[in-house]
Amino acid sequence: MRSRNCEWHNSTLRNLAKRALLGLFFVTVMGWGATGFALGPSSTPSIFSPDSTPAHDIYHLSLFVMAVCLGIFLVVFSLIVYSIVKYRRKATDDDREPPQIYGSNQVELAWTVIPILIVVVLFLAAARVIHAVEDAEFPPNTIEVTATGHQFWWEFQYPAYSFTTANELHVPVSDGSHPTPTHIILLSADTDHSFWVPQLAGKIDLIPNRRNEMWIDPKVPGHYVGQCAQYCGMQHAKMLLNVFVDTPEDFQKWVQQQKEPATTSDQVAAGRKVFEANACMNCHTITGTISHGRFGPDLTHLMSRTTIASGAAPNTQDNLTLWIKDPDAIKPGCLMPAMQLDEQDVNALVAYLMSLH
Repeated sequence: MRSRNCEWHNSTLRNLAKRALLGLFFVTVMGWGATGFALGPSSTPSIFSPDSTPAHDIYHLSLFVMAVCLGIFLVVFSLIVYSIVKYRRKATDDDREPPQIYGSNQVELAWTVIPILIVVVLFLAAARVIHAVEDAEFPPNTIEVTATGHQFWWEFQYPAYSFTTANELHVPVSDGSHPTPTHIILLSADTDHSFWVPQLAGKIDLIPNRRNEMWIDPKVPGHYVGQCAQYCGMQHAKMLLNVFVDTPEDFQKWVQQQKEPATTSDQVAAGRKVFEANACMNCHTITGTISHGRFGPDLTHLMSRTTIASGAAPNTQDNLTLWIKDPDAIKPGCLMPAMQLDEQDVNALVAYLMSLH
């Protein structure tokens, strides 16, 4: 019986050692990623290349927590290896049970006080970062944006400039000599969503009938990709966030463009009539026309965006045509209905939408 218990004990120790080695490999890979992926703006979301103060603070907090966890792991792993080596079964063992020792004030005090101290240190480190991010003071030139989550797209309002856009958030770069943070008010029009651009800030939920806030101050111009990080329905995975960080000059040019009404042309008048004669105008807004719908994205400057359907497809003529004919072909489960238009009307409508720069 004692022999079986000893074999079971040795097998358990071997399994623990294997798991410890796998854990060490994982931590090593993660540590390599923390230093190896800091490549600046990228189309791939990454928490390891922060380009904004909130993301930078969260990144360094995560490294500190990882270092503490790695230290705990190394201590535990070393004790396991020491126990395996020192107390392994030997050929000279006589199968007698070793002396049993019960109770040790020193050991019990150590494994009580040390974890408490570790938790306190981690709590204080996290509280410091939360305070720095949540209670930050903004300069007078802060950009104000209201982001509203919909199933399954993003609405961005710029109150100071009196225009609304969708799915692509443009903000100015914030350098040290001229800090220009962007303060974002987060609202939801239907269900829970989550605003997460890993390189710019942490996750903040958008909750119906509740106002949440966050801020970013990107240091490097470029394109940053995020994601709705809260399951909000069938097309949650295709509710991308595209944030474009512009130079101050480019941002002002973009603002002036967005403040202009929709361009009009006699060449696309037929398509405009199709748009206004169908349910399109009940869901979408096009500034300067009779279309003032609020259920769908603002289309005033549709062709200034790189994608359609909240990042689901590139904004091209072929994709626009398919999107109008059969939205489910691009985004299954989306709330945009197929309008059942004939080929002539579809072509006219696409031509009109292509003119909305």
